[in-house]
Amino acid sequence: MNRALSALAVAALLVMLLEAAPSGSVMPAGALGVVFVAWSVVGYRWALSRGRAAAVAYLTVALALGFVVFNVAGAGVGSTLLLVVVVVQAVMLLSLGWAVVVAVLVPFVHVGMPMPDAVRQVVSTGLACAFAFVLAALHLREQQARSELADANRRLRELGEQAEELATMRERTRVARDIHDGLGHHLTVVGMQVQAARAVLSSDPARADGLLSQAEDQARRALVSVRESVAALREARPEQWLSAQLETLAAEGVSSGPSTSVEVRGRERRLDDEVQVALFRAAQEGLTNIRKHANAHAAVIRLTYRPDVVSLEVRDDGRGLDGTAGGFGLVGIRERVEDLGGSLSVESAPGSGVAVRVEMPG
Repeated sequence: MNRALSALAVAALLVMLLEAAPSGSVMPAGALGVVFVAWSVVGYRWALSRGRAAAVAYLTVALALGFVVFNVAGAGVGSTLLLVVVVVQAVMLLSLGWAVVVAVLVPFVHVGMPMPDAVRQVVSTGLACAFAFVLAALHLREQQARSELADANRRLRELGEQAEELATMRERTRVARDIHDGLGHHLTVVGMQVQAARAVLSSDPARADGLLSQAEDQARRALVSVRESVAALREARPEQWLSAQLETLAAEGVSSGPSTSVEVRGRERRLDDEVQVALFRAAQEGLTNIRKHANAHAAVIRLTYRPDVVSLEVRDDGRGLDGTAGGFGLVGIRERVEDLGGSLSVESAPGSGVAVRVEMPG
């Protein structure tokens, strides 16, 4: 825009000199015109970099010079275009309200001309100023829109980067939960089976060998679980019904832990993948806690289907906890459940066992 205004000012100066030639005022008009063009280039750049006060000072001098040049060179296209340059610069430097004031002042350069020429010249100059004002305002608005669009694109890129980082963190958290929930359960069963095998190693070697075989099988399952958790970008769709998964889970530690039964209430139905995985992990963590801490004789996994809601309860008859607990690895399960719109609660009292309840939409 600056180069275009400079080119317009130079072109207006040349036209003005051609128009002034017949009247013999080329020299004074040319000298003043050169001063005006120099000020419109250098002074305008100075005003752009300084602020409102500098803009007002620049436009005041430019208007005064323009009026002087117009009076010396006479009314013409060239001298009028020089003043139009001032109008455009006013739009770029000031608010639109003050730029309108400048545009209204310019046609008054014809004051003192004989009638009706004065009216005709005021109208024509006013129309030229109005046209220039509108074009400059549209250009300014386009510049602002481009700037806002660039800012929006920058913010969008930043938000995209933040979303990518958040997705990476969520995926890491999910994998960490899976490793903890799955591996913790398998290692608990392995530890209890090895402990039971050591207890009967001398008196019943055959049983000890069977327990160690089961522990070896659990270790293999743990390795598979870890590999799947690390490699998966998302949970694979469970192939079994949840009740079948829970039956397998309950049977895994029966040889070395409390007897565990599974109850299903309501008509079983397919659940969303994430909901089924969350419920299974909750049952897995609950049984792990029972086998590690509860000193229980029996446990039950109760799965209940209601309209739009499915609940799971893991209860034991062990020694219980001192108050309501949120530990024993249940923090990760609670986060997983709440992320899916569900809830988890733990109820216990010393000597009355522990009940872990999960409710999920489904």
